[in-house]
Amino acid sequence: MIVARASITRVNEVFNEEPAINDNDGDPELTVKNGSVEFRNVSFKYSEEAEKNILENINLTVKEGEMLGIIGATGSAKSTLVNLIPRLYDATEGEVLVGGENVKHYKFKNLREGVSVVLQQTMLFSGTIAENIRWGKMDATDEEVIAAAKAAQAHDFIMEKENGYDTELGHGGNTVSGGQRQRLCMARAFIKKPKVLILDDSTSAVDTATDAQVRAELRSDAFKDITKIIIAQRITSIMDADRIIILDDGKICGMGTHDELVKNNEIYQEIFVSQQEGVLAQ
Repeated sequence: MIVARASITRVNEVFNEEPAINDNDGDPELTVKNGSVEFRNVSFKYSEEAEKNILENINLTVKEGEMLGIIGATGSAKSTLVNLIPRLYDATEGEVLVGGENVKHYKFKNLREGVSVVLQQTMLFSGTIAENIRWGKMDATDEEVIAAAKAAQAHDFIMEKENGYDTELGHGGNTVSGGQRQRLCMARAFIKKPKVLILDDSTSAVDTATDAQVRAELRSDAFKDITKIIIAQRITSIMDADRIIILDDGKICGMGTHDELVKNNEIYQEIFVSQQEGVLAQ
């Protein structure tokens, strides 16, 4: 009885906890009109008591339709940076703007309708492949589902399965490989046709040839008006981006095209050389 009472008390505490981030001041009529993204003097730390910022004085503008690559060492705050865009966190200082509006001006639903995020860690649910893809757009036609799967380089492996798009996925998608799960999650994001598409190391489990095919698709006319922000560990995944930024210890320490950074940025040079050596050693 004592244990049960303690558990009930804790459950009530969780339910009664006020979220640190809310959209009470958001305009229900405001929707994301375009995919421009801007960081104005943005700094961030996870708690007010923390001594050091995780992100420090970030100033960055991404134009509608641009492809931006982000690279940096583990712990350099790459994911934290992009998580400020759909308001998974709020900036401690400065402003984040999407479509020319401060993200705090939107209701969560409207902001996140305009911003799709695909994570390295995949999230699939029990149901068919088609149902998992259609989660991005519940009223999508079969043709739209197939087109999204083709863009994510998933159509071929789906059609190799006995039931095709009607194939049932186990809990968490455990009946398909890691790379296949990532491609299905990308298809789910693609079908939504967001204004901003964030790929957070979401091709880490696919081979380099498939990665190149996905990048080629992102360069196609179907994605020309969508802003693409790609976090990657492999330089090959972002080397054809319009611009690449290098994050180091929560600060932007380089920005430019692949060719410019190879020539002028020491951190990028080191990453590039080490990855080239790794390929040659295989």
